[in-house]
Amino acid sequence: MGDGLTVLDQKTQDSSKRAMDKITNVYIWDMDETLILLKSLLNGTYAEAFSGSKDGQKGVELGKMWENHILKICDESFFYEQIENYNKPFLDALNQYDDGRELSDYDFNQDEFSSPYDDLNIKKLAYRHRAIANKYKKGLQNIFDRETLSFWDELYNMTDVYTDRWLSSARAFLEQCSSGKEGSTSSLASANGIIDSTDAKFQHINVLVTSGALIPSLVKCLLFRLDDWIAHENVYSSWEVGKPQCFQWIKERFANPNVRFCVIGDGWEECEAAQTMQWPFVKIDLRPGSSHRFPGLSLRTVGYYFSVVYGKDDTEHDEE
Repeated sequence: MGDGLTVLDQKTQDSSKRAMDKITNVYIWDMDETLILLKSLLNGTYAEAFSGSKDGQKGVELGKMWENHILKICDESFFYEQIENYNKPFLDALNQYDDGRELSDYDFNQDEFSSPYDDLNIKKLAYRHRAIANKYKKGLQNIFDRETLSFWDELYNMTDVYTDRWLSSARAFLEQCSSGKEGSTSSLASANGIIDSTDAKFQHINVLVTSGALIPSLVKCLLFRLDDWIAHENVYSSWEVGKPQCFQWIKERFANPNVRFCVIGDGWEECEAAQTMQWPFVKIDLRPGSSHRFPGLSLRTVGYYFSVVYGKDDTEHDEE
């Protein structure tokens, strides 16, 4: 009996040690003009990068379709019309006000949620955040009927063709980052967004920090098919607090000597915030022919940026 306990204790200690020794890569993503294309379709800058070979008007039309339907879904399915003026940097920001009430029979249209922004209304807002988190976890198939899902598939595919597979390539790369292997198609995010690599030495976390409002950003994650790789608790809105503050929260949340951060985006704000944190920054470039766009960006390239800041590790980001 004693020997059995000793062996069990030893296995537990070994498992704990492996977990502590594991290197965690946290990829901090911008959204627009990085993982998705929307603003550059609407204002024509995506088409302009192709010096006349892209139909700019078609890009604008696609962008307007996305924009109009995203806002409609936000209002109809994600309470945005009610809570637009109460943007929070992440869904869990009001957890302390949520008493855990069962929401299956809760009538959000009759609970008289409004300003002033007192404790009672904060609790009602927290309920809405929890309901949004549950919808996000369940996915689009539990929100829309088959006809609506078919419409979104068609719009996604049309946009993907117009952008030379930017959307599907960015999603595939997000998946590769999740596993640390080129061409991976098997890893899925756990409930907390942490993904163990097939290499026992690493685990990977995708975090989104967007300058857009929180609820539309979550809806974009769903519609652009990013929700398998970015958990709802890993979506941050810097709309009011700024990206430096979001980066600081992320650093504190994943504080560990074995955690490595890398920021990937196209804007000056995330670039400056990454420099302040002394994290590597990969700048996305819309121009065709660039290796820092989609398709184009590779794990080998991102691995180079990791190595510049954290030192080279030959076992990570090897091309298959």
